[in-house]
Amino acid sequence: MKTAIVIGAGIVGLGTARALAIKGYKVKVFERGSFASGASVRNFGMIWPVGQPQDTLYERALRTKSIWKEIAGEGGIWYDEVGSMHVAYQKDELAVIEEFVSAEKGNRPLKMLTPEEVKSYSPAAVQQGLLGGLFSADEMIVESRVAVHQVAAYLQKKFDVEFYWDTAISSITYPTVISGTKSWSADHIFICNGVDFETLYPETFSQAPITKCKLQMMRLEAQDENWRIGPALCGALSLTHYQSFKIAPSLAALKERIANQYPEMVKWGIHVMVSQNHLGELTIGDSHEYGLTFDPFDSAQINQYIMDYLKTFADFKNWNLQQSWNGIYAKMTNGATEFIHSPEQGVTIINAPGGAGMTLSFGLTEEVVGDL
Repeated sequence: MKTAIVIGAGIVGLGTARALAIKGYKVKVFERGSFASGASVRNFGMIWPVGQPQDTLYERALRTKSIWKEIAGEGGIWYDEVGSMHVAYQKDELAVIEEFVSAEKGNRPLKMLTPEEVKSYSPAAVQQGLLGGLFSADEMIVESRVAVHQVAAYLQKKFDVEFYWDTAISSITYPTVISGTKSWSADHIFICNGVDFETLYPETFSQAPITKCKLQMMRLEAQDENWRIGPALCGALSLTHYQSFKIAPSLAALKERIANQYPEMVKWGIHVMVSQNHLGELTIGDSHEYGLTFDPFDSAQINQYIMDYLKTFADFKNWNLQQSWNGIYAKMTNGATEFIHSPEQGVTIINAPGGAGMTLSFGLTEEVVGDL
């Protein structure tokens, strides 16, 4: 039997382990922590095809969603195919979503909504000044804080994938990986270590167009009386953030207006969204700061910017703050949507799906392993 080692038990590493196991490999996964605690668990839990441009990335997102559903169904993992809704309160916002729907007609399950229809889809959407909305049926929510760990348990049970927790791989001499005085060997080694990219093959990453992104997020307490917001909700800032909306001719004008009206939002890379988990809690965010090293402390001002903008398009039964945190993920600086590289024969690096790891990783890793 062919053997493989995967370094990193975040969503990219788990996707790689799954794809290898299905292809017949005996897989070992090594994680430096007692459990995955990085970007894979510090996010909205959104599987978000609506943010991906048509063709390759959109199809990859749909494939990832289908794999999530397969694993969740077999592994007893909660998910909600609730869809997403972008709401518009200005004419330039409405123009962008109308153009997006028109351009993607027949390609995606999209629907333009009147203000009355928006209300029927979501009791959380602010009605005052509402011009309309965009509903997309593609989007799905998981609770990433637990789902990533449940996926690991699923892979262990179904495919006999071996997990080595609290085991930091510090060097590789193919076909061997080394942690302290211990070593393991395999036919193929995959490095899926996210923002830990300085540890292994540092010279490769020092020459690559790659950086890191810090984001700030918050979680509100469970809503009273099992109240649900319906689809994941987004304001106009999200139209300027996701690549899919570049197809809209009016986007440039919207970006210019937002840059003038909300310069602090642009400065901190803020766009505002909210998702709801099975407990009724609301996850909100986020901001984007780029660099290789960050202030470890969250900015109360950034969180306030997020909260203030959220209240322009959403209203909840319970606004009590339960948690706040920051996450960091790897991102390419040259416009690439991932970093796939073989530093030597038998070793493959899979990294930097940006902020779309939950949305793209299962599909991406299936493609990479399929090309072996």
